[in-house]
Amino acid sequence: MSGKIILLVLFAAFLGSLGQLFFKKGSANLSFNVMSLLTNWYLILGLCLYGISTIIYVYALSYGELSMLYPIIATSYIWTCFLAVLILGEHMSFVNWVGILFILLGVSLVLK
Repeated sequence: MSGKIILLVLFAAFLGSLGQLFFKKGSANLSFNVMSLLTNWYLILGLCLYGISTIIYVYALSYGELSMLYPIIATSYIWTCFLAVLILGEHMSFVNWVGILFILLGVSLVLK
């Protein structure tokens, strides 16, 4: 499988993680009425990024195998954790970091 396709899926995973970050920021001002939802720019940006991520991923699927590409999407958990720590100031324990290492190990084994 092409390295370009793998990078494309990694990028899609990163965009999806950015979408999650904006979902979190948008959830601070969330109320369930139409005007509030339509003016919640964090939520709208999160949806757009998540949608773009999905489009990129579906495009990549036309060039690669699902069984190889889907595990790469698991890197979105890693991106999301890094972004949450860096941007939102969230804390991750040692056990959380060990979990991140296991995700990386698993993805690397699938790609071998």
